[in-house]
Amino acid sequence: MSQEKELIPHLEFKPIRQLFKGEAQHFTTWLEQNLEVLSDRLGIELSLVQREKAVGDFNVDLLCEDPAGRPVIIENQLEKTDHDHLGKLLTYLVNLDARAAIWVTGEPRPEHQKVIDWLNENTAADLAFYLVKVEAVCIGQSTPAPLFTVLAGPSGQTKELGEKKKEWADRHIKRMEFWKGLLDKTKEKTKLFANISPGRNNWLGTGAGRSGVAFNYVVLMDEASDELYIDHDHETGAKNKAIFDALAAQKDAIEREVGGTLEWLRLDDKRACRIQKRFTNGGLADPETWPQLQDEMIDAMIKLDKALRGRLAEVKV
Repeated sequence: MSQEKELIPHLEFKPIRQLFKGEAQHFTTWLEQNLEVLSDRLGIELSLVQREKAVGDFNVDLLCEDPAGRPVIIENQLEKTDHDHLGKLLTYLVNLDARAAIWVTGEPRPEHQKVIDWLNENTAADLAFYLVKVEAVCIGQSTPAPLFTVLAGPSGQTKELGEKKKEWADRHIKRMEFWKGLLDKTKEKTKLFANISPGRNNWLGTGAGRSGVAFNYVVLMDEASDELYIDHDHETGAKNKAIFDALAAQKDAIEREVGGTLEWLRLDDKRACRIQKRFTNGGLADPETWPQLQDEMIDAMIKLDKALRGRLAEVKV
């Protein structure tokens, strides 16, 4: 008597591009909304802080926090890993004072996996680096779903992102003190930032009268900036470029009103844009520079608001 073969659905792997055509528009957006899927695979509870967080002229895909409030960065790359994204990963980690860096990719190269292993073995115990492969999988005729596989992580068992070091605590305290001083001075001159409280981040933002567009104060260790951050269009980013271009067409007039040169950062490889006024005569690392730096930032922000807010309202997109 013959026995029928038992049919058990098998797992089928497909290229991740079959699920997400675009990295920034589709995959990063999906991951932003489904962060717990990656968190479960890593064994780290992550909470989203900001998508496309600015780091100088670049933007980290996702800035998150661990349960202790320490920054964690996520850089996505659906293609083969490359040196450019490895450099960005380290740049974001350092400049955002992150305790962990997660590199999500569809095609990890063995050479880059070795680099991540080396970083985990040779950096401080409270730093963690992860290389995560993402694939599309389905069972039988099911709809494909993303599957994350951790290829490299902290040596030994998954280590905690690190104890709270004095240096990190000092930076948080310094930021709070810097922002408190700046906001107290701001209230004496303008209603801008009237309802904003000091925080631990290196930026403070307030609305510019249009959804997704904000005036930001930014302070780093050795410099600071005022900026108009344009992220009105979360889909394609095309409207962001249109708003930027409309303002850039009035560049000479705007800079005359502001009283100095601005940095016009269209950021064609990113969704958002920014118009920035930089200050290189001080930063968080040197409290002696704070009073003058704060005064300059406030005066420049008032001029930026006056020069840009009305023009921004007139832009039709």
